[in-house]
Amino acid sequence: QVQLVESGGGLVQAGGSLRLSCAASGRTFSSYTMGWFRQAPGKEREFVATISASGGGTYYVASVKGRFTISRDGAKNTAYLQMNSLKPEDTAVYYCAARASFYPIGDINDYKCWGQGTQVTVSS
Repeated sequence: QVQLVESGGGLVQAGGSLRLSCAASGRTFSSYTMGWFRQAPGKEREFVATISASGGGTYYVASVKGRFTISRDGAKNTAYLQMNSLKPEDTAVYYCAARASFYPIGDINDYKCWGQGTQVTVSS
């Protein structure tokens, strides 16, 4: 398994940007599909974006498509979520997670390794 640690959250005004990082331990990072999820107060954890082990495949939930970009750097064992044009409804705790396969996309139950989460708050 891989250990994951998120960072980069914070308070930002609507329309602003943040970049979240997910640092992974272990030498098997390049074999994992990485995903970002978020959980707002009183709501269930939801899928945001995913990137394949090779980095060649990505997928986004419709509400963030065109505003968020997921990427990964194998040399740094780190996955990223660049978030632009942030909206108050993006406010949530953001989690990164790792799984062995890319499909089925967004299946939260297939992610076995999770980070502790980082808070993102977007003010209006």
